[in-house]
Amino acid sequence: MHELSVCDAIVGTTLKRAEGRRVTQVTVQIGHLRQVVPDALQFGWEVLTDSTDLKGCELLIEQVPAVVRCQGCGTETTLDMPILMCGACESFDVTLLSGEEFLIVSMDVTGE
Repeated sequence: MHELSVCDAIVGTTLKRAEGRRVTQVTVQIGHLRQVVPDALQFGWEVLTDSTDLKGCELLIEQVPAVVRCQGCGTETTLDMPILMCGACESFDVTLLSGEEFLIVSMDVTGE
């Protein structure tokens, strides 16, 4: 379950950036190709934050679809499977536009 290691990275970065302030919410973007299970990520978050200053902090997960642009026909395709292929002409000559994200996009902090 690599979600625990993903959560550990989020917790570590959040605590570092919070600089002792109380954090009430963290929003992350996780790309489809990262193959992270949102429920497992939420569970890991609760387990790892329970004994930290982040206890009770809400984790919001924004899932980013995997999208490719075909170099041949120019079509943009949202992928259902992790196969980098054009949905229109089935070419493998594509450029990945999104889907590999792993970002903390925001943190809600208080001055407490």
